[in-house]
Amino acid sequence: MTAAGRQRRETVRMQAAELFEQKTKPPEVARRLRVSLKSAYQWHRLWRDRGREALGSRGPSGSRCRLSPRCLEKLAGYLEQGPAAHGWVEDQVWTAARVATLTGTKFHVSYSVSGATRLMHRLGFSPQVPARRVAERDEQAVTAWKEATWAEVKEPGRPAEATSASRTRPGSPDGRPKDEPGAGAATPRL
Repeated sequence: MTAAGRQRRETVRMQAAELFEQKTKPPEVARRLRVSLKSAYQWHRLWRDRGREALGSRGPSGSRCRLSPRCLEKLAGYLEQGPAAHGWVEDQVWTAARVATLTGTKFHVSYSVSGATRLMHRLGFSPQVPARRVAERDEQAVTAWKEATWAEVKEPGRPAEATSASRTRPGSPDGRPKDEPGAGAATPRL
């Protein structure tokens, strides 16, 4: 949930607390604040048992980060050094899988690929996808093949006058000439 969403939720809960203090019943609170009846009753129970503070924000939801702030700082430094500094010399791309591996080796903390993606976003990085190119690719040979061979092999498109925009209907098997190809193929379905 975004910060704006959390702020709105807390504002609505505080409005509910004000209404409860004015002796407004939960169904009326639900109607006025446009929330579910279930939420209004839960909020009322919290307000009644623990007071207005019980309806306040409990901070961002979700699981907490498994890396300490100091480790997050170190990880950001490692990411800024680049993949080659940590053994990935084939390309200079931080993939989520590589970051998950890096956190496992440096901090002994296991992250899934999706978790590593969220971790990277938290640090201001975005995972990248490496270009899939063959290492032995000869660009000159590819260009020559496209210009010479592909031009010969490629089939020409249909000429514009050969197309039609009219609707077609399946013909009646009775209306076909007997000597037309496929005339005997159509049999009535039962």
